[in-house]
Amino acid sequence: MSDIVRTPPHIGAAIRRRRKLKGLTQAQLGEKTKLRQATISQLEGGEGGAQLKTLTDVLAALNLELVIQDRSTSSRDIEDLF
Repeated sequence: MSDIVRTPPHIGAAIRRRRKLKGLTQAQLGEKTKLRQATISQLEGGEGGAQLKTLTDVLAALNLELVIQDRSTSSRDIEDLF
């Protein structure tokens, strides 16, 4: 399963979905990443200002990777996916 995300709120929602699919609480994910539960909450809430290292640590803990590619030219709006 892959998600197309383009904004901090979309990234946060995708991380929240994956965390829940893995059966983890925010606190458990925080323990795996050595981040506070509040930091996980902020990231999932799409609050701007998260450090790139925080994002990559969370992605690694969820066994996810970031892929950079050209934006799709689909006629379907990205908002329709959420």
